[in-house]
Amino acid sequence: MGLFAALRPPKEIVFGKGQSDAIGAIVARHGSRALVCTDSRFSSTAAFSRISNTLKAAGIMVHVHDRVAPDVPYESVAICVEEARPFAPDVVIGVGGGSCLDMAKCASLILTHGGALRDYYGEFKVPGPILPVIAVPTTAGTGSEATPVAVISDSSRTLKVGISSPHLIPAAAICDPNLTMSCPPSLTAIAGADALTHAIEAFTAARRSADAELAQRHVFVGKSVLTDHFALLAIRLLGRSLERAYRDGADEDARADVMMGALAAGCAFGTAGTAAAHAIQYPVGALTHTPHGLGVATMLPYVMTYNRQACLQEMAEIADALNLAIGGHAAEEKADAAIAEVARLFEAIGITPTLAKLGLPEDKLDWTAEQAVGIERLIKNNPRTIDLAAMKRLVRAAYDGDLSAAR
Repeated sequence: MGLFAALRPPKEIVFGKGQSDAIGAIVARHGSRALVCTDSRFSSTAAFSRISNTLKAAGIMVHVHDRVAPDVPYESVAICVEEARPFAPDVVIGVGGGSCLDMAKCASLILTHGGALRDYYGEFKVPGPILPVIAVPTTAGTGSEATPVAVISDSSRTLKVGISSPHLIPAAAICDPNLTMSCPPSLTAIAGADALTHAIEAFTAARRSADAELAQRHVFVGKSVLTDHFALLAIRLLGRSLERAYRDGADEDARADVMMGALAAGCAFGTAGTAAAHAIQYPVGALTHTPHGLGVATMLPYVMTYNRQACLQEMAEIADALNLAIGGHAAEEKADAAIAEVARLFEAIGITPTLAKLGLPEDKLDWTAEQAVGIERLIKNNPRTIDLAAMKRLVRAAYDGDLSAAR
């Protein structure tokens, strides 16, 4: 294996309990007039008041948009931008879950370059730098604080759409596990399972030919030695602490592990990309209106089973990162143990085990497969070739709950 690597992390990452108190100093290095994108729930908390007061104490003028909705509806971005334009922000802060961070990216994009959000769908459509985005996650899952992607829901399209550009990578990510302490068990589980899926799909992503144009023409470039480092870190931390954080939300060490795991997974997949589990979730989510993290986690054990033969060594390393007591065993046994442990963990934290239980209609299985296999930016990342016939078998296996049929 050559030592090709690509990584596009934020310019600054600060992580640790209480680090959100540094927000004033960090934002002041980027601007003095901040648009803050958050949701109505978080804006009413003591934690948000503390952040606002810290910003004001640093001399930052603040305009708060606290109506961010889940999945960032297309029309809501224009509302936020028009509301903020007279304020003339020179920095945008996203505080909250992934939707709040994605709203901050989208608002900054339109405030900088104008036009309609649809002008930027796809890869490398953003023409240049945007207003600095400061990302302050309050959940541990999406990794949006470290990625070049913003995902939105557009009512004119069946599936959610993404804008992918290195220009969307936040200027700074402030990751304070204290901000996740109030996350309920269900959100902790879904967000954490999303992060583990990011990490495993990034670590098992296809390795591409490392020509000099690869990272210049593609936002997601497949696995490399640097993304592997972050992916394994995420798998190790989430494997040891996600269930603990789910069962005891007051466990500060578990919360820190899970948040660091989500950040590391974001650093990994933000360059490596994700694959089939995410491709299938796009049509599944459109039909079932279930959370993104829940859908990708439902699919992950089946996708791992399908990909097993194409990435046995990576699957064995996942087993080691999960600290499974199978040292010295063959790669095949380790791979099987890794898949079994992911399925066990997800069951323990309440992840829906099948597409049927997720609410996918049986008569939509072929449509789901057709849509998923057409999402080329994700399918090309899958380590095992997956055509329509194989995708139909995989979707059916996940619907029936038959892991063996996913091989």
